[in-house]
Amino acid sequence: MIYQQLSSQQLSDCACGQSELLLSEHNAHKLHKEIIVDFNQLQAAAAQAGFELAIVSSFRSFERQAHIWNAKFSGQRPVLNKQQQVVDLTSLTDIEKCHAIMLYSALPGTSRHHFGTDLDIFDKAAVPADYRLQLEAHEYQDGGPFSALTRWLDKNLALYGFYRPYQSDLGGVAPEPWHISHVKHSTTLMQHLNITALRGVINNSELLGKDAILTHLPMLYQRYVLNVSSAVA
Repeated sequence: MIYQQLSSQQLSDCACGQSELLLSEHNAHKLHKEIIVDFNQLQAAAAQAGFELAIVSSFRSFERQAHIWNAKFSGQRPVLNKQQQVVDLTSLTDIEKCHAIMLYSALPGTSRHHFGTDLDIFDKAAVPADYRLQLEAHEYQDGGPFSALTRWLDKNLALYGFYRPYQSDLGGVAPEPWHISHVKHSTTLMQHLNITALRGVINNSELLGKDAILTHLPMLYQRYVLNVSSAVA
């Protein structure tokens, strides 16, 4: 088993997005080595059903997630609420900003994209080549270009070892129908994403709002990291 070759510290680094030891290149994306076969089978089955299943985003490092976080925290990138309206961050406290951002963007160190097991996907054949993908719920719901893919995935994801961790609104991360996760290997890496490791990574970072994050880390961890839909495989 690949995990037996790594130390607990190395696995923690992988879980927090600070190591690429578990990754392999796959069609211009970085994926966890152990999910590539299952993803290829999912992709092939989708093709037989008439879909061109394509990856938008796969592995994302701590540094990349930190760049996104700081841009949103500082107001350089928009932060959206559930109604897809831009949030005015200027009147919010630092912890309120964290909540606003974490509705759609993970706290660096906690993103499931750090694992290489989680992918944002869409149906490339359903839209023109110049389509500007938004990764918003309306694109995947009835009437949206990827609604047919959503229905197909509902019936087929589990057959290939995947599920949607953000299937439902549980009061943490907003539903993300485009986000799929490999059950077995994301579950394994979640075991190495603990509060102690996370606190150390964040403490050594240059994240905006770091003091508020560290003060409220147990609550943020429970609400946005552990609070996901159950895996069925």
